[in-house]
Amino acid sequence: MKRKLQLLTKSSLGVMSAVGVALSGTLSAQVNIIPLPNHVEEVANDKFEITKETAIRYDTKLRNEAELLAAAIEKATGHKPALYDERLRIMLHSQIYLDLDDKPAEGVSPESYTLISSKHGIGITGAGAAGAFYGSQSLLQLIPLEGEFSIPGVKIKDTPRFGWRGMHLDVGRHMFAPKDIKKFIDQLAVHKLNTMHWHLTEDQGWRIEIKKYPKLTEIGGFRASTPPYGNRTGSDGKRYGGFYTQEQIKDIVAYAQKRHITIVPEIDMPGHMAAAITAYPELGNTDIPNYNPKVYGLWGVHPYILAPKEETFKWIDDVLTELCELFPSTYIHIGGDEAPKGQWKQSPFAQSVMKREGLKNEHDLQSYFIGRLEKMLDAKGRKLIGWDEIREGGLSPKATMMLWRGWDHAIASVNEGHDVVMAPGSHTYFDHYQNDKAIELAKGVEYECIGGHRTLSSVYSFDPMPKQFKGTEKAKHILGCQAQLWSEYLKTWDKVEYQAFPRVAALAECAWTQTENKNYDQFFVRLQPMLARYKKAGINYFDPNTEGKVEAKEGAKVSSSLQPHGGHLPVCIYDEAKGTYFWSNSPPKENDHITLELAQAVKAGKVHVSTGGLVKGKIADRLKDGILQVSTDGKDWKKIADFEDGEAMGNLSDGTKFIRVLVTGAQTSWLIVQDFDIK
Repeated sequence: MKRKLQLLTKSSLGVMSAVGVALSGTLSAQVNIIPLPNHVEEVANDKFEITKETAIRYDTKLRNEAELLAAAIEKATGHKPALYDERLRIMLHSQIYLDLDDKPAEGVSPESYTLISSKHGIGITGAGAAGAFYGSQSLLQLIPLEGEFSIPGVKIKDTPRFGWRGMHLDVGRHMFAPKDIKKFIDQLAVHKLNTMHWHLTEDQGWRIEIKKYPKLTEIGGFRASTPPYGNRTGSDGKRYGGFYTQEQIKDIVAYAQKRHITIVPEIDMPGHMAAAITAYPELGNTDIPNYNPKVYGLWGVHPYILAPKEETFKWIDDVLTELCELFPSTYIHIGGDEAPKGQWKQSPFAQSVMKREGLKNEHDLQSYFIGRLEKMLDAKGRKLIGWDEIREGGLSPKATMMLWRGWDHAIASVNEGHDVVMAPGSHTYFDHYQNDKAIELAKGVEYECIGGHRTLSSVYSFDPMPKQFKGTEKAKHILGCQAQLWSEYLKTWDKVEYQAFPRVAALAECAWTQTENKNYDQFFVRLQPMLARYKKAGINYFDPNTEGKVEAKEGAKVSSSLQPHGGHLPVCIYDEAKGTYFWSNSPPKENDHITLELAQAVKAGKVHVSTGGLVKGKIADRLKDGILQVSTDGKDWKKIADFEDGEAMGNLSDGTKFIRVLVTGAQTSWLIVQDFDIK
């Protein structure tokens, strides 16, 4: 049996290479894999049943992948497959065979795989261990969420479009528990993403233990306060902070490695260094006026930047030494973005370094700074990668650039022979709103984002390859792409998940699936069972089926003659969210109204409506002159109460279906209307 299935999988490699066709337009509802495999052939009237007898036979080198697959199958079906090393000559009547291709073709990615499913068994052959793992991920998505655990008959030959398929996570502004980061890693693996870019330091907090410099976390790991949602320049007055110990980091790195995910750490410098400079003030430009660093409690770009001193470079080398001991990744991210030059302009010492090195300006000084870092990493056998600002003053010879701004930076870098990872704000910033801002804020102030509008379809439209490089030798310099989760407005793990999913699925298809095989409408169909898998996994995802929609609870409708301010929509007077309210963007005039139409007429009861709310710490925007009215048909209205001090309460008679606030006199202030409370 073993030999028969082995021949089936390996001999099919050549056949599928010759005749395999992407059938993304005709796949049945049974084949809902994300990212879409590049070559799929369905076999009619054929299927494999996973039962309690099903076992996994595996190549000796794939023990880890076999264990992960067995655990995942048990979670999905309740049946835990037994594991058998292929060296054991045991007849298995129901088997999944994890194999390695002995002689993969030259140039084939080790992440490539074939998957063949039939009534005789399932064979997954990887060009490398990563390929076998990704074949397993495709298999797991073929397992139905309910009913019989039948795998359709398919032949899949698949390979990724790009080698860098990543997600970024910022823990500098807000940090998250190791268990949640592992949960995130699990989902990256599901989507065949292979890189997690871990942003570990910021002006607002240093999050990684460096044993030689304990003050980095003792002092730099904590800030005095944080802006609350809805008040970007405010303060919650609460000390915030923390960090990851080296043991925690080792554990997370090992967890990711088992799932074929590389964690690329980022220590952002020379800017975004206020926390480190606060911990060790000698690292900064101490010779400037009013030098007083602190761990910042506000967002944005702050002025503190590392001084180009030999003591600073020694500190950096020490930090990178410990970093490289924790992270085995080829690349080390040094940031380099948004480095303010003001303190260098003020610093006599920084100016003397520029004169000594023959540098024309502070941009050249940043290039000199990055060049020093590159030599340190080169000596440690690592590669430097940084945001596109590292081009300022000239890109270091061996540096890899991560693009977040205009694509011209990527084009210029590729033309110079540099590798580039595409992470543009135009498509991949998942801290942006994924729905209309007003609709999101209507759900509550905790839905606030930094700005922007990045829909699921917008992410899916992303092509990381600049058009002038398609089909050329230079295309090899586009390593791949990733999306960003900056955490200024991600205070909880629930919010991280809400911003990430399901946009991660769209990104995964951009990174894995060939452009000619992509189709958004078909992707959206395949996404529906993935949403169900998110729910089963306990992920707080955004439902793209509600994009552009905001609805009142219980099927009600709300209308108003007044226009809303920001996200304070009329529907907020009768929605599921707590603490939301309607807020007009202009003073109401006589006969302006806000009206609630209930789906079903009420029986006798009461309704209470309160107007006004806290604006800059004071009660404001109350209704000064108005009445509360009811109607059975929306035409004939009856007054049930006057507003006094901004509030009204009245009795509801049987058959009431419409309730409205009617303005009876113009006022100079705007109007806030709180929930219609019906009892």
